[in-house]
Amino acid sequence: MTAPAAGSTGEITVHRCTVTVVRRGGWSWGPDPRGLVRRAVDAVPRALEDHFAEQLAGEGPDMEITEPVIVVVRPGGPGRTGGSAPDPVSFDVHVVPASVVEVPADAPDAGSASFEESFATAPTPWSAPGTGALLRELAERGELDALLGLLPDDSLRVFLRALLDTDDPSAGQLLAELTRRTALEAGPDEAPPGPPRGDPPHGDPPRLLPEYAAPAAREDAVPPPATDGSAEPRTNRREAQVCSALPFLLAGPLARIGYLDAIGPALAGVELADEAPLFAAALAYKVLGPTVRGWRRGRQDGEAAAAFAGLEPPFPEDRLTAFADRVRPALPLLDGVLALAVCRGHDPAEPLLLTGADDGLLLVDAQGMFPVAWAGDTARLLPHWRACGRPPVLICDGPLPPGTLGELTAADVPFMTAVRPLRDDPVTRLPWRTPLWTAGEGCPGPRLAAALPGHAARLADLVTALAEERRAVPLASHGDLERTVTLAATLGLSTIAWTLWRERETPDPLLALSRFADLEATVRFEPDAVRVRVPLGRRHSDLLRGGLLTDVHDVVWLRGRTLTFSGG
Repeated sequence: MTAPAAGSTGEITVHRCTVTVVRRGGWSWGPDPRGLVRRAVDAVPRALEDHFAEQLAGEGPDMEITEPVIVVVRPGGPGRTGGSAPDPVSFDVHVVPASVVEVPADAPDAGSASFEESFATAPTPWSAPGTGALLRELAERGELDALLGLLPDDSLRVFLRALLDTDDPSAGQLLAELTRRTALEAGPDEAPPGPPRGDPPHGDPPRLLPEYAAPAAREDAVPPPATDGSAEPRTNRREAQVCSALPFLLAGPLARIGYLDAIGPALAGVELADEAPLFAAALAYKVLGPTVRGWRRGRQDGEAAAAFAGLEPPFPEDRLTAFADRVRPALPLLDGVLALAVCRGHDPAEPLLLTGADDGLLLVDAQGMFPVAWAGDTARLLPHWRACGRPPVLICDGPLPPGTLGELTAADVPFMTAVRPLRDDPVTRLPWRTPLWTAGEGCPGPRLAAALPGHAARLADLVTALAEERRAVPLASHGDLERTVTLAATLGLSTIAWTLWRERETPDPLLALSRFADLEATVRFEPDAVRVRVPLGRRHSDLLRGGLLTDVHDVVWLRGRTLTFSGG
């Protein structure tokens, strides 16, 4: 659309125009609906000419509008119709102010600026915070001890070494946790090896601490592959059409619990902060189309994942596979942040669900199917169960590791299951219309017995859809990254379902997956923001009312850019 300026040499060129017609009240569009729209559109060029008359006058430099210009045309007002002939319908035309910037004569065409160049012109440089910043924030909230208790020894040593390299005083708290564990293993009469017991000083970490972190030597880490920088978030596209906006919708729920803020510090602890886009791509794949034959992806899925991560499609699959091996020590920190958020919100009167999946145990909150943890054995799940308030556990069908029921009984976990126990499992048969077994004090009653089949069916469908049909890193030699992004994607989907539908139906993450999987979007990359525009309609309205289209600031894989949402 071009709006010539009468009496001047300038003109206004509109590169993109979206017209939205809104009717408030009543049921009729009038005698000539199409004519009404046509006359409203005809009023726009003259309104733009009047509003930007000052910029169009004279021989000044070219101007570029840097923000959307909104023209509101209301029938029945005192304005003009945009035509010369009399018209029974007049319009009140209002232009929302927009900023303009002068374009230098030798400036390159806007369409030729690459995504990487737009990053370089950001007004303030941005870098992800380090591991110490996250630990200090958790300490201020009183959550650091609980988080450290969930981390395995290897991860503690890796993060301790990273903090020691920068002389970060937060290293003392990690050392205290490692010392405590060593003392428990050694027994009360034996001194632990390495540094002496006792609280570490609050000043600079002692120089002997690196010896304590020695068991996790750097030589044992997977060496980084040769790279041409393709993992950097760069693309020549200023705008992309994606088949699904669902990956972008996960960002808001994950930001609310602090998960997004933890990604940068966690990756920085293993020197992988620059490869955060690869983590984002793996997360996106969990809510896109299923993988074919366990490893093949659709072209549109690859483009959507690349847009979400800020990468140029197609990015090499082998880089994602190598990243999955190298990032393993950092993943328990992210899993712990997620678990603490879910445990805080769990009602101890409601059960947890437990099933076997991918050679491990998956623990889920029955209300809303929020994931708690995914561990290799029962001992790793017990801290999460305690953090949830020691609720009853419903054990659903799945390949449980041998001895699971006995280990739960020994830990005084009250549970109920329809899974047939082994001969030596210390369980009691429950008098019920179907075979059920229980164990532990305060065994689940008839209410949970009636609810068990429904919970088991929903959990089985969840494992099939997200853990089996959709593989983020199908060629990886370890499943750690697969589990981590599955937990994160499930929490995002569960939050969407809980927010939108808990008042009218049983919230389930697969509802969000099925209802928003085909919600297309236009993604626009700008120097300080990535803007996602979804079509107007019922789904956009639901998301907007639910607060799921709020801005997400400081997205680590976009180098601190803000992720914004709009409709149109």
